[in-house]
Amino acid sequence: MAEGDSNSQTLSPALAERLRISEIFCSIQGESRSAGWPTVFVRLTGCPLRCTWCDTEYAFHGGGWRSIDDIVQEVATHKTHHVCVTGGEPLAQKRCLTLLQRLCDAGHEVSLETSGALDVSQVDPRVIKVVDLKAPGSGEHKRNRWQNIPSLAPSDQIKFVLADRADYDWANAVLTEHKLHERCEVLYSPVHGSLAPRELAEWILADHLPVRMQMQLHKLLWGDVPGH
Repeated sequence: MAEGDSNSQTLSPALAERLRISEIFCSIQGESRSAGWPTVFVRLTGCPLRCTWCDTEYAFHGGGWRSIDDIVQEVATHKTHHVCVTGGEPLAQKRCLTLLQRLCDAGHEVSLETSGALDVSQVDPRVIKVVDLKAPGSGEHKRNRWQNIPSLAPSDQIKFVLADRADYDWANAVLTEHKLHERCEVLYSPVHGSLAPRELAEWILADHLPVRMQMQLHKLLWGDVPGH
């Protein structure tokens, strides 16, 4: 639970509609089906997971409290259709659900990047859910919430971030067992600097997998610079 959530019942209505925000910025979407689109990113602070390859550790702590009205208004100033709510783990702050709804009401195409460790069943159905399934190389594969799978719609996406061949073999077993490709689009992504993209591509081709390979376009453009 994010800081402040436990006191929400005693807060005034204005304070109860706040979220702790790490950053809001406009960039090129580097991942998922929306890769390449100019996108406003709303990065919420906090995450209950500690993946070994995490590239946004700066979002674990800090940030500042912002009202949902203020967040929606700032998003509007960027004049983009696509909005991505990410983290950290955005669903660790329960008022994230309200933010997602408000952004959809404002006419945006909204995606949610979530670790897959928390319940996604209450997310507004207009939101495109991009749900991680953590492979063993992340150190957090025991946190996968398998009950999320039935909540996924064809418009959603499941993402595997893979560090090595063992992760790849694990992902293939999960893909087959749960018939994930029959439910929604499945993404395989190499851990930057750990698994060579060409090697992953060759594995996917050799095994004739019904998955979509992706790389992190924003890292090819800007590297590991926050705000991109």
